[in-house]
Amino acid sequence: MDRTQDRPSRDSPPDDAQADVVRFLQGGAGLGAEARRIDTHGAMVFLIGDVALKMKRAVEYDYMDLSTVEKRRTLLMRELALNRRAAPSIYRDVVPVTRSRDGTLALNGGGRAVEWVLRMARFPAEAELSRIAAARGIDDALANDMGRAVARYHAAAPVISLDAVGLMRDILDELGRVFAEMGDALGPGALDWVARARRACADQRAVLRERTRQGSVRRCHGDLHLRNLVLIDDVPTPFDALEFDERLGTCDTLYDLAFLLMDLDHRGLGHAANRVLNAYLMDAAPDLSGAGLSLLPLYLSVRAAIRAMVEVQTAALAEGGATLRREARGHLGHALGYLDPPDPILVAFGGLSGTGKTTIAAALADRIGAAPGAIHIRSDILRKALLHRPILKPLGPEGYAADITGRTYDTLRMRAGQVLAQGHSVILDAMHATPDARHDAEGVARSAGCAFVGIWLDAGTQTRLDRIAARPPDASDADAELVRRQAEADPGPISWHRIDTRLPLDAVVDEISLLLAPRLGGLPTDQGAAHVG
Repeated sequence: MDRTQDRPSRDSPPDDAQADVVRFLQGGAGLGAEARRIDTHGAMVFLIGDVALKMKRAVEYDYMDLSTVEKRRTLLMRELALNRRAAPSIYRDVVPVTRSRDGTLALNGGGRAVEWVLRMARFPAEAELSRIAAARGIDDALANDMGRAVARYHAAAPVISLDAVGLMRDILDELGRVFAEMGDALGPGALDWVARARRACADQRAVLRERTRQGSVRRCHGDLHLRNLVLIDDVPTPFDALEFDERLGTCDTLYDLAFLLMDLDHRGLGHAANRVLNAYLMDAAPDLSGAGLSLLPLYLSVRAAIRAMVEVQTAALAEGGATLRREARGHLGHALGYLDPPDPILVAFGGLSGTGKTTIAAALADRIGAAPGAIHIRSDILRKALLHRPILKPLGPEGYAADITGRTYDTLRMRAGQVLAQGHSVILDAMHATPDARHDAEGVARSAGCAFVGIWLDAGTQTRLDRIAARPPDASDADAELVRRQAEADPGPISWHRIDTRLPLDAVVDEISLLLAPRLGGLPTDQGAAHVG
């Protein structure tokens, strides 16, 4: 749970020894450079040259006791242990601030330890993902890297034998208590949200317990939003994991990810959130039957509600409280909206190589179904996965034998069915070059009892050749020879909606959006201008 701005349960008396240490660190700690200080509710960070020194405040909260030097050292050591695994280039060690007999303070000196600091390598502020998102947004390549980085982080996190049902109930109970006192700031929607979230949690008990059984409850990051991700050597790296409460830091991995997805969505970066989720699932959940996607509306909603709570609490302590309260009501609105997801739908794209299936599917995915959008299942990637080949390594003719193609399409449809069964929408991205393939795709939707839209993409042979020639390294192995062979093939009668993709991408996306709108209750059409490739 994000408690980064909770107020103390009671005022803590000044700590004279710590006050001396603050002056020492503010003065540069003998490191030959001036310090810049950053304050948080529980810590002070001193940026000195290429070093960052973090000292815990001598405060006591309902949820975090930092009242003694030894308790502060213990939490700094836990913070080091939690974060060094993911960010070893940032987190170095915990060292004492010592006082000599003449009263002089030193960093890691020979006297008595009067305080402890976490020593970290300083990174540029512009490398933080929150800064990058604000400056230029999150492009697809970075979003994919973020999803894969979080998947690796969760794969390495230790499994904890705590019940996901109990963990979620604890969070909802606390939010219920806090929201009962926030009626003036949040309005009646706060208590309405609590009641609806509790019903949603009760409805999902079986899924929560299954997530526990399959080992998805782990010692996660606990505070995984854009401000706690940084680019290190161009790799998105989680840092500053929640260290002060092991129970709060333990959760379903999908709930951990949901904080990042919600943060992106709230910032208007829903497309990036969809790319993060798809990349995460590709790495973390090759079997989508246990992906927990039916929990995502609840998880996103709880994360948004927590942000609403934090903003109200911060507004009570900070200037500009009215702005924060508006933000809080915005987060509460999102929290309520997440609890009312649309019915799932299956959208299947077909077409010959170079017609733009993957580009168009990716551009539309965040607009389809429950937040943060449809799961995009692509045959080119699935074929490589079935053969245990790297995505960018071309396959020989044996990779496209009839039996391999049959297995690919069978698995494609099986995974689509798994996602639809969890109430989440799907985009199928494959050639669907035969009537049987198209009929079988429609059959997945019939079996799931959900709506289906089939879209066949057309483009002239020369357009397709030009796109294949200009395509960067990709999972598709299509080349000019294949494009020419396909031009002579007969796909049979096509009953799906036919779309000419020789137009710019924004025009194609708008046309398909209008086509899908009756099924989805209206779609935005603000995709930036680009060309299908």
